Amino acid sequence: MEQKIEALLSEMTLDEKIGQMCQVDPGVFGTEEEVIEAVRKGQLGSLLNLIGAGKVNEIQRIAVEESRLGIPLIIGRDVIHGYRTIFPIPLGMAASWNEDLIREAASIAAKEAASEGINWTFAPMIDVSRDPRWGRIAESGGEDPLLNAMIARAMVQGFQGDDLANPLTIAACAKHYIGYGAAEGGRDYNTTMIPDIELYNVYLPPYRAAVNAGVATVMTAFNEINGIPASGHQRNVRGILKKDLGFDGFVVSDWASIQEMIDHGFAADEKHAAQLGIAAGVDMEMSSRTYANHLKALVEEGKVKMEWIDDAVRRILRVKFRLGLFDNPYVDESLADSVLVNPRHLEVARKLAEESIVLLKNKNELLPLKKGTKVALIGPMADQPYEQLGTWIFDGNENDSKSVLDAFYEYNGANNTFFAEGLAYTRDKSTKGFRAVERAIAQADVVVAVVGEEAILSGEAKSLAELDFVGAQNQLLELAASKGKPLIMVVMSGRPGGLYKTRHLADAILYAWHPGTMAGPAIVNLIFGEAVPSAKLPVTFPKGEGQVPIYYAHKMSGRPADSTSWTYIDDIPVKAVQHSLGNTNHTLDYGFKPLYPFGYGLSYTTFEYSDISLSAKTIQIGDVIKVSATITNTGKREGTEIVQLYVRDLVGSYTRPVRELKDFKRITLKPGESERVTFELNSSQLGFYHPNGRYVIEPGDFHVWIAPNAADGLMGKFRLE
Repeated sequence: MEQKIEALLSEMTLDEKIGQMCQVDPGVFGTEEEVIEAVRKGQLGSLLNLIGAGKVNEIQRIAVEESRLGIPLIIGRDVIHGYRTIFPIPLGMAASWNEDLIREAASIAAKEAASEGINWTFAPMIDVSRDPRWGRIAESGGEDPLLNAMIARAMVQGFQGDDLANPLTIAACAKHYIGYGAAEGGRDYNTTMIPDIELYNVYLPPYRAAVNAGVATVMTAFNEINGIPASGHQRNVRGILKKDLGFDGFVVSDWASIQEMIDHGFAADEKHAAQLGIAAGVDMEMSSRTYANHLKALVEEGKVKMEWIDDAVRRILRVKFRLGLFDNPYVDESLADSVLVNPRHLEVARKLAEESIVLLKNKNELLPLKKGTKVALIGPMADQPYEQLGTWIFDGNENDSKSVLDAFYEYNGANNTFFAEGLAYTRDKSTKGFRAVERAIAQADVVVAVVGEEAILSGEAKSLAELDFVGAQNQLLELAASKGKPLIMVVMSGRPGGLYKTRHLADAILYAWHPGTMAGPAIVNLIFGEAVPSAKLPVTFPKGEGQVPIYYAHKMSGRPADSTSWTYIDDIPVKAVQHSLGNTNHTLDYGFKPLYPFGYGLSYTTFEYSDISLSAKTIQIGDVIKVSATITNTGKREGTEIVQLYVRDLVGSYTRPVRELKDFKRITLKPGESERVTFELNSSQLGFYHPNGRYVIEPGDFHVWIAPNAADGLMGKFRLE
């Protein structure tokens, strides 16, 4: 393949090389005739948002048969969490902690997209995010590097399969490189300030995992990092990504992010922006035309090295060869009929939705309900087949989507389901629908309120300053709670929020994120016990915006707060104990605990952790220590527990977090059953990156936990020498 690349490269003119480095949306670029002519002249290497096997084959035929060198196009599309069959938003997928199921979901999305001519998706998004105000937290794997790395590995493997040349796989794109999730104030596209020790230890690990999984492409971010825009950051792209990590695919800019370096104040004009982009190592420009308009002149003026151009084109051609486009550029136009509507795809969507929904509260074991229970189903998200799909949905079919109301009617019967949405949509402030809600509740034994936010309130450019429920949803919940009947709150949202002022109203809470096409059946199966909750939070829940950023892997500080400083009722600080409060790291109103910690999630059964043991008290660098504990199902139902392994390095040459997730395992136990869970912790996992990018393993004392979440668990101690 490399010989073929070099042979083709040697035949290309500079204009044709630059053409390979340009990607456009045909609808934005110009008329159909202009697009065809540009393809015929070899002036485009990729198109995005061209849908339909017939249309793709038509433009591909022009590229292959009418351009001078016959180089096929790569066709891109945002297939973020499903194509026709929509799975939970990525933050919801992360809540499943189920790598196999996420991989299968990505594989299904690839099959569906490929059947309509798409061979490249701009996913997975693996931006570590610790600010729920940021709308694109919905697309991320949450706050933890290891969990994001799992998402990266699973989705890359799912999209790309074992062989990219397989016509039912597509190229993945790890994005947004790098630090996009650290936007100041949670405002999209905003400045990021990321010390190198954070860059290497928090934000880079998911990209390392994606590269190790063989990701075909990487996308640069919109943000600047410490004063340099990501699409012009030579050290980060050409240095760390390509040289240090050994990434051999190609790098694409985000939409017009090279041109936007002008607005950043980093580039003087489009020509300067093109120079900075290619110097940084961005191989293909998306949407904007600085490369097309200026690279040739920059080469001729000696401001851009020809070796940079050749390297970029090699990388682009390499991905096209790996996709098998030179041997098989056309799509089988009969595929879509058999691939797009597939019962197996819906089954996986339902299963992943069930495993993504977190049970946060279940007072007096209200859930699960018995079939036939008379239920008042209320709330603005109860019958929203489109909104439940979540952000970044271009191709999901609303007609395939099954709402909570549909599923209640199907499972529990229309005679046992009394529906009154109360609010027409989540931002609705009118209470005129509350009378109908009262009538529905009067006929029921239990109330199920489906609240949250529409899909349009999360995702790109959908940042929020406040995390409370919008509209009159709080009043709706207060009304429902005032009727004296058990209240189950189901939240569909793209971010953690809305619960600090409302969770006391509910007897049970299911946090459903945006669960996708099969949201309704998944939620109903959980409510009625056909499925048992197993999901765990991929992100810490703050009590309010004033706690943001809040995440489990924080530093200790010189004056750490502890739980003896406060009197808590239901985890809400109500009284400071004066003699022990002192000057510690807390806030007077919220204390220091989150609303719910990372990794938290309940089941319909209970699990007891006992008898932690370590294989050694002291290990040497290069050794492996085994950490074990017994997990027992102490309840009355079979359930799945996600057992988590955390470590703390007590003393380091740079201060280390109070806990770091190092591994996790899923176990399923019958009532009364126990399992001895053993983790093998290699000493290589105990190190960290210094600001110079050098990985260092330092001797010293460590704490280790086997835990159900980041705030609890059994602790052991060992020493590394």
